[in-house]
Amino acid sequence: MSRIKRDQRVGRSLFSFRQYLMFFLWVSLIVACCFLLFLRTMNVQWRDVKFSALITLGNVLFLSLVCALTDAVRRKITVQRPVKRILKATHELTRGNFSFRIKPFHTLDYMNEFDVIIEDFNKMAQELSRTETLRTDFIASVSHELKTPLTVIQNYSTMLQTPGLQEDKRLEYAKTVSDASRRLSELITNILRLNKLENQQIFPEFTSFDLGEQLRECLLGFEDLWEKKGLEIAADIDDVTVKADAELLSLVWNNLFSNAMKFTEPGGKITVSLKNENGTAVARVSDTGCGISVEVGSRIFDKFYQGDPSHATQGNGLGLALVKRIMDILGGEISVESTVGVGSTFTVRLHGDAS
Repeated sequence: MSRIKRDQRVGRSLFSFRQYLMFFLWVSLIVACCFLLFLRTMNVQWRDVKFSALITLGNVLFLSLVCALTDAVRRKITVQRPVKRILKATHELTRGNFSFRIKPFHTLDYMNEFDVIIEDFNKMAQELSRTETLRTDFIASVSHELKTPLTVIQNYSTMLQTPGLQEDKRLEYAKTVSDASRRLSELITNILRLNKLENQQIFPEFTSFDLGEQLRECLLGFEDLWEKKGLEIAADIDDVTVKADAELLSLVWNNLFSNAMKFTEPGGKITVSLKNENGTAVARVSDTGCGISVEVGSRIFDKFYQGDPSHATQGNGLGLALVKRIMDILGGEISVESTVGVGSTFTVRLHGDAS
């Protein structure tokens, strides 16, 4: 059920004519009882008016007590019980038990405010549980990512100190140390960038520039990689001028190109296009890689999420999260269409005065 339909149904249950009618009948019953009891006391002699007044007052107090007790029982059932259940759930949540859920009091056919709160609480707990799982996986992944290059650097640095080491071996070991250092640097840089973006410590500088030229330059930066893998590159890039932050956008293209070439098998094809569609700059990066499932596609922009564990050693699950955050800051959009075993297409849209 959609949120709008649910809220409409809740509104009807909270302000229904039936509830107003029941409240009116209940109050009418109380007043009628008081009036009848008062008339009953009026049958006594006038000399006993004082006594009759006391009896009437006692009847009213008695009925008021009954109403108060009835209301107390009602509040116990309809207010205190759900509040205690919600408080217990919040206590479990603060203790780190993100798997705890609250059972609704009513069905979807009849929901009150507490049922809405409970439903939203369960959604929040589910999201926190998912975030906690990602955070735990991230800690394990980053610990491994940090440990692996550090171990490589340490081991090969020691081997470089071997007396009489052959020149080819020395160059090989030095290149291994350099690659491990670069990988470690990229990991730390991505973590710092994403942290700054999420904490709004980076403010975009909007300038007009040729987006097509930037795409070509970023793509050429991967020339060695696509030649090494024997990839076919198809580019259909128009000259489109946009007003955005060029430095932040370069991070977007570098991450998308890197992923496309990483997940495309040797001999595959990567297609890059840029068009001006009614004032919107639309860039597409397609590959013939392994593709992703619908479930993975729904979470691929989550922080620390890695859809393909077989390529986990080539990334840290931060690239696409970084891309998504940048697009949010720039007011753009990014989406993905993919078919398992066929490939993926990432589409970036920059709204504004594209020309």
